[in-house]
Amino acid sequence: MTQSGKIRCGIGGWTFEPWRGVFYPPGLSQKKELEYASRHLTAIEINGTYYSSFKPDTWAKWRESTPDGFKFAVKASRFCVNRKKLTDAAPSIEMFMGQGMDELGDRLGPILWQFMATKKFDYDDFASFFDLLPAKLNGAKLNHVIEVRNGTFADPKFIGLCRDRGLTICASESDKYPLIPDVTGDLVYLRLISADDQIETGYAPKDLDLWAQRFKAYAAGDIPGAFTPVDRTGPPDAPRDVYAFVIHEGKVRAPAAAMEFIKRVDPDFKIPD
Repeated sequence: MTQSGKIRCGIGGWTFEPWRGVFYPPGLSQKKELEYASRHLTAIEINGTYYSSFKPDTWAKWRESTPDGFKFAVKASRFCVNRKKLTDAAPSIEMFMGQGMDELGDRLGPILWQFMATKKFDYDDFASFFDLLPAKLNGAKLNHVIEVRNGTFADPKFIGLCRDRGLTICASESDKYPLIPDVTGDLVYLRLISADDQIETGYAPKDLDLWAQRFKAYAAGDIPGAFTPVDRTGPPDAPRDVYAFVIHEGKVRAPAAAMEFIKRVDPDFKIPD
């Protein structure tokens, strides 16, 4: 039997008023929303960390609200990535990493470093920035994900730099940003940005099936056939865990789409009624 990595599917954040009465049952306390979401999804990308920091006891409460096996991805602070010279980010990275996220324990998944569309690829600038990223947090190995939104990054030199450092390149499904499908780290990270809130499940069934097959291809150690890698030295050859987040502008149907993906890729996960 072919080995595959674990596929986790989720959404960005868990506090969103339009989800109340659509994803969350009417009358559910806001304090219970994370508990509810983490039992219907297998991962959540924390977006609030991009804008502000949180105290250690908040991270601990997030861990306590979620079940075994659940994972959080954490978006890095904007003060780390929105810089003309990335080498100046060292103090901000230290502050971000030291705020208490280690309280998540085994719930801590990848850390996402998201760059603005105006940020262009500069080899030396990014190589120096990557040198600042810690390999571990209190002894636990960290997985860093790099999300870029400028066409200059569709460059084999960028792919090679990330692969040499063991950093994952985020594959963003959007007409606005380049899709870089190359596998460069120990896991695969996808952000699906084009779901349609006019469709109850976010995507039509055929598109849900298509993306689910792509997730499975990545988990098996391949690159989906529809994707053309930037660096054509060959596909990866080892199973990898996959994180897939449905994150789009309207996002009302994001939880529904994520649950549909889970049904297709993780039949052992039982979504509560």
